Amino acid sequence: MNFSMNTIQTTKSKLLLIFCLFVYATNFSQEVATNANAGVLSFKTDEIDYGSIQQNADGERTFTFTNTGKSPIVISNVTTSCGCTVPSYSREAILPGKSSDIKVKYATNRIGAFKKTITVISNASETNKVLRIKGVVLTPEVTVK
Repeated sequence: MNFSMNTIQTTKSKLLLIFCLFVYATNFSQEVATNANAGVLSFKTDEIDYGSIQQNADGERTFTFTNTGKSPIVISNVTTSCGCTVPSYSREAILPGKSSDIKVKYATNRIGAFKKTITVISNASETNKVLRIKGVVLTPEVTVK
């Protein structure tokens, strides 16, 4: 009797596992199908190199992108890895085939090398797109008279 109870339990466990895998696979395939119609953020570049710049120089740079997908894109938020980098962007929907910009302003009053990330959060196929800026803010030259 114990043997048959173990067999029944094993069979139930296997059926439950197969059912769970089926449900998971079904949900995953629906998610992929939904994303196929989503907007796509296609940036001209993912990284901007400021190079070597003077202290207090203009720290604003622009990331340009196009919606190459099939649906409008709405950027819900843009976050940065540091308060020294401030983003600005349009809250309007970017229609398929249209372009827009994300401007970032780095505080160039800080001397030294920097590497910062900007994360674009949207309803695009890639919901979190990471952009990067880097460069070196030079120490001002002191002239002696």
